[in-house]
Amino acid sequence: MMSVAQVFQKFEQNFNPDAAEGMDLVFQFNIEDDKNYHLIIKDKTCKMVEGDHDDPSVTLIMDSATLNGIVSGETDGMQAFMSGQLRAEGDMMLATKLGQLFSLN
Repeated sequence: MMSVAQVFQKFEQNFNPDAAEGMDLVFQFNIEDDKNYHLIIKDKTCKMVEGDHDDPSVTLIMDSATLNGIVSGETDGMQAFMSGQLRAEGDMMLATKLGQLFSLN
């Protein structure tokens, strides 16, 4: 299993800048058993920052095992959401854009 920091490095490495054209979003990830991170997506750029953002577009709350499962493809994000392993606050539709912005599998 990758560490949470390694997972977020993978997010940055697998970013699709063309999918983020014209976007200005912040994805906050609250990892219940590890550190929190947020991804700042702004017009074809992606920046990973450790810690909390003051005003995220959407906040995704999960534990590190769920995060690893989603990134590895072993866990379907929608199934994790429906089963309560993943919770979202804010604009929940933005969470569906993660698959377009990052090619993780």
